[in-house]
Amino acid sequence: MRGLFLAVFALLIVAGDSGRFSPQLVHNASAVLNQSKAERQQVNGALAMLWDASMQGSEQGQSLLLSTFQNAYNTNFENNSINQEDASYWLEKLVRLENADAAWLLYQMLGEEGASKRFMRLAAIGDVAEAQLAFAMSSDSPEKREKWLVRAASQGYVPAQAALADWYLLHGKQQLAKPLLAATAELDMQSAFKYGRLLWDEENVDEAKIHFSRAAKLGHQQASRALSVINRYKQYSPSNLPTISWASVSSTASECLQRIQPFATSLATIIRADSLYNDFVKDTRLSSLPICIAPPIWLKNDVLSCSANFKKSGVLGCDVAPLAIAAKQREFSHAVVVSEQGKANVQNGVMYLDISDAYSVFVHELAHFSGFADEYPIGRGMARKLCDDDGIEDFVPPNIIVDSEYWYSPHSTVDKWLSIDPATIIAPAKTCIVLGKNSYKPSRRITFMEHHDSGVIPPLYLVLWREQLKKQNTQRPISMNFFQVFHQQGNQKEAAHWLEEYEAFVGE
Repeated sequence: MRGLFLAVFALLIVAGDSGRFSPQLVHNASAVLNQSKAERQQVNGALAMLWDASMQGSEQGQSLLLSTFQNAYNTNFENNSINQEDASYWLEKLVRLENADAAWLLYQMLGEEGASKRFMRLAAIGDVAEAQLAFAMSSDSPEKREKWLVRAASQGYVPAQAALADWYLLHGKQQLAKPLLAATAELDMQSAFKYGRLLWDEENVDEAKIHFSRAAKLGHQQASRALSVINRYKQYSPSNLPTISWASVSSTASECLQRIQPFATSLATIIRADSLYNDFVKDTRLSSLPICIAPPIWLKNDVLSCSANFKKSGVLGCDVAPLAIAAKQREFSHAVVVSEQGKANVQNGVMYLDISDAYSVFVHELAHFSGFADEYPIGRGMARKLCDDDGIEDFVPPNIIVDSEYWYSPHSTVDKWLSIDPATIIAPAKTCIVLGKNSYKPSRRITFMEHHDSGVIPPLYLVLWREQLKKQNTQRPISMNFFQVFHQQGNQKEAAHWLEEYEAFVGE
């Protein structure tokens, strides 16, 4: 506190000398502050002179006061004749003169917990770009956040321009984001990547590659992956796909009882589809399953119409009719469509994923292709079909049974479990909780059908999966999807064709 008292005392002395005008005060104070070994009392006197000059309206006095405290703050007040207490005292006084830079420095010094938000706000109002960005990000109001991001970005502050571009992209305002990303692309690898994405979507391929390359050289991993898939994949329409030999797709599976073709709908989704495909190829857990997955096809942008709330279902879905031509040519039995956004699900022979879905989600949904049921609580509509002994007899999932009047249902499922492993432990499952009914699974462990990210695939499940694949009448291939689509469209010729394909697959 002694330094503070000295500062106040010096202030009173200097203020009483009305004959001293601001340029002389600034000159004298500068001479003291420029001394490498100025004593604490001398420094406090110099600060008081600068304050007196500031009170007389000297911008130079305010500027020198502020730079003195900024330099002390930058060195953590080490080996300096100014301590943080003194700096806070004078900065508070500068704030009363509505000095925005002083407010921002004081906010930085005191920290978010110790400083009043008014310091940040005052600095923002005073056009301190850093404060405007901080004030924007601290606001829960979308209108205020955008307002202050715009003000900070308009000053050419690169972090604010990048943040405002992200804000516009988040709200689907790509054209507003584009000039901001163009301005920051050469300075920020994330902006370079996002700008490349926008250019790619506009089919400005060459310019997009330039920005992907710039971002990749700066260490941006997504940009590197983008360049990799661009070099390895081409975009196709369903009518001109390259030929495929399913026998050559898998070197480990003895036969292709499910022939699965992934499709991507954009640059972002081909990156994700390529990653999922490579993860499957490396997954030794599933290598014994007679499942063949082809490399993904990158469709042209306008081929599929997809929605995160397809037909008001609440889940991701697409109009798959355009894939019928591809299915005739490539003879795949199931498809995976990776779209931009939506809840993962399986509809008969089509799996829908979005770019945020992990590989574990893919494996979970892949098991649905073979009739496995979820072991977490399912919705009421599905539960009504599955969770009574009559309904489950029609559905026959390989991993779930329910209570019946005498024992479990289906009996055949329990017999299958015990014939594979007589030591099988029948444990409660959460599948039918919504109806208050009991269901069971053949494992005490949390499996991948309950928690895709942390659950395991028990050995018994792999055996059941192989057995299920051999029973093609328990599966619903993509031909069923095509039959339903063309039947609803009134195209009975195509509907009849795909009904025949479906019956041939399931053996009816």
